[in-house]
Amino acid sequence: MATKGNKKLISRPTGIPIQQGVSIVLVKTEWNAHIVDQLEKGCIQELKSHKLDVRTITVPGSVEIPFAIKSYWDHSKYRDDRPLAFIALGCVVRGDTPHFDYVCQSVTQGVTQLNLTLPVPVIFGVLTVDNEKQAMERIGGKHGHKGAEAAIAALKMITLNSAFRRSS
Repeated sequence: MATKGNKKLISRPTGIPIQQGVSIVLVKTEWNAHIVDQLEKGCIQELKSHKLDVRTITVPGSVEIPFAIKSYWDHSKYRDDRPLAFIALGCVVRGDTPHFDYVCQSVTQGVTQLNLTLPVPVIFGVLTVDNEKQAMERIGGKHGHKGAEAAIAALKMITLNSAFRRSS
């Protein structure tokens, strides 16, 4: 999703027979809230246009995202309204120490592990940028809106997962 604006992703139909009441859970961070709130806004706008049930959970930072997703799944997996996807939203801005690298590596590995263990997709919507300007370019600027793109990726992965279930 690194192309300018990634117009092909957004213009492609998702092919999803949308069922109202489908639940998607966003897990967003408190850090860099002015950026993450815009990611959330774009994500929700896209999902609501499909009349989906969207829930948001807020965690302190990006490292806590995988724990919140796993815990939410463990407490909801047998309920009728369990989520069909999760979307991780955050923004990690490079600083003067190696902390940036550790946080980015941790959240990336955590989301990857969840994708390998949970029966529903977890979409990586965490910006990892060198500066605030780069973040702004990704929440409606020249690089598109990564929140909306994460929502579209979730819709496409729900469809794929559903197709696998139907064929087995």
